[in-house]
Amino acid sequence: MKSTSLQIGSFTFNWGSRTYVMGILNVTPDSFSGDGIIAKGDAVETAIEQAENFLANGADILDVGGESTRPGSAPVNADEEMERVIPVIHALNKNFPEAIISIDTYKAKVAEEAVHAGAHIINDVWGLRADDDLAFVAAKYKTPVILMHNRSNPASVEVREKFGNAYIGAGYENLIADLKRELMDSTALAQRAGIAESHIVLDPGVGFGKTREHNLELINRLGEIRELGYPILLGTSRKSFIGFTLDLPADQRVEGTAATVAVGIARGADIIRVHDVKEMARVAKMTDAIVRSTAK
Repeated sequence: MKSTSLQIGSFTFNWGSRTYVMGILNVTPDSFSGDGIIAKGDAVETAIEQAENFLANGADILDVGGESTRPGSAPVNADEEMERVIPVIHALNKNFPEAIISIDTYKAKVAEEAVHAGAHIINDVWGLRADDDLAFVAAKYKTPVILMHNRSNPASVEVREKFGNAYIGAGYENLIADLKRELMDSTALAQRAGIAESHIVLDPGVGFGKTREHNLELINRLGEIRELGYPILLGTSRKSFIGFTLDLPADQRVEGTAATVAVGIARGADIIRVHDVKEMARVAKMTDAIVRSTAK
């Protein structure tokens, strides 16, 4: 590993010691999984309640996002995104001062305001390739970044009512080799901007510009991504490839998600990004006990 740990405030991520759990707080009206906070009423109050539940049930990170990445969803401008997420981050920081908060955005303006509001990590689904200024924001504030692989094409969306929309997979000459090369391109952008290697986490981008078969292969071969030397975040929760495999809608994919989490941890995932925190924290703890010999 290029770095064995990451210190944020008083919290230390000791990579390889256990799996860390990131709970998803979608401050949107149109989340693919039906958990959009805006659709449920007062966003700040709902976010606080959800965060309290997540933290009580094993979440290490609260991931706040204001723009849906659901295939086919309409983009949100920076001002609207900030109106959604900044009050929530302020409230989370006030109510849970020890909690680690990440901002799920690819926009530099949103990220900077989120850091000012109390966010500790920038989670970029475009791996610093959508906004040239984002890397410099992270470097300026010494904010760790999660860099995701993404070949999504908004024009290539398959619509299936039961399963939700899915991106049609991009063409790959060699899935893992192409993915590793493009992730390293993102790390190069980060380092040129002045982001320390120890502040980089990689996300292979399950579901983004990949077919069902690509996603299954990627999870099974995740260890090859970890060979790049960076900690790995795995985000499979409730995604459509699980629905396609099990013939189930988004609200019935807990067991399918659990399988991907267990195998992903066994293959080297360091962080899992999930909707069902209580259930997946238990899966992670049990899998850690097997593969990391951390049973107590």
